[in-house]
Amino acid sequence: MVDAPDLLPLALEIAREAGALARRRRSEGVSIAATKSTIADIVTEADREVEQLVRDRLAAARPGDGFLGEESDAARSETGVTWVVDPIDGTVNYAYGIPHYAVSIAAVTGEPDARSWRAEVGVVHNPATGELFHATRGGGAWLGEQRLAVSEPGPAGALVATGFGYDPATRAGDLDRVTRAFELARDIRRAGAASLDLAFVAAGRLDAYFERGLYPWDHAAGGLLVLEAGGRMGGQPDGAPGRTMTLAAAPELFERLAAVIYR
Repeated sequence: MVDAPDLLPLALEIAREAGALARRRRSEGVSIAATKSTIADIVTEADREVEQLVRDRLAAARPGDGFLGEESDAARSETGVTWVVDPIDGTVNYAYGIPHYAVSIAAVTGEPDARSWRAEVGVVHNPATGELFHATRGGGAWLGEQRLAVSEPGPAGALVATGFGYDPATRAGDLDRVTRAFELARDIRRAGAASLDLAFVAAGRLDAYFERGLYPWDHAAGGLLVLEAGGRMGGQPDGAPGRTMTLAAAPELFERLAAVIYR
């Protein structure tokens, strides 16, 4: 039996340590290690170094737990717990020196698939600002000592965040969805780090967020923040956050935005 509060101190400690390493490497200068899906989709040496730090710390503290990260091979769980990690979410921001990137760490039980897992712990840490968002299943979502709650938009409409994929072939569809979202939006934000967008929905700084093309490590921790702040997470395929779509908002706005996005 997993006790989510028991996992939280470890996740917080590792997120702080990983964030300090990311920030230190940023100050030393960023080295691009490789590209992924396209030439614009980059990996820095720091991404790899930070993920290895997180992986090593988790393995030392909880041998047998599974691991699913962006930059290294997955490991199946022997304990029922899998850690889902994005070492530096918002790598392009990081590479350009934009102080909007995050270390994202989640612990889930069950298969490491958003359609079936149960998120137990989620931590999203922005090293550039020092903000550390965290949530446990049934324990609420928090920024420090402040409990978080999603917001409902006012008469002017919703402040909605989104993102775009790196493949030029998908951008026309992305822009078409943004145009449709403006039916409900007072304005659109595109900040470049999915985990922080989700944390901001949980904190009421954004009313909603949607994006196509996300991976499990992009939304695992931030998704729990949204749920524990009273919001709703969904998307596609099968109604769960996934590669086809990820959508987060307060429940009533979620339904209205989904109707527009999927039209």
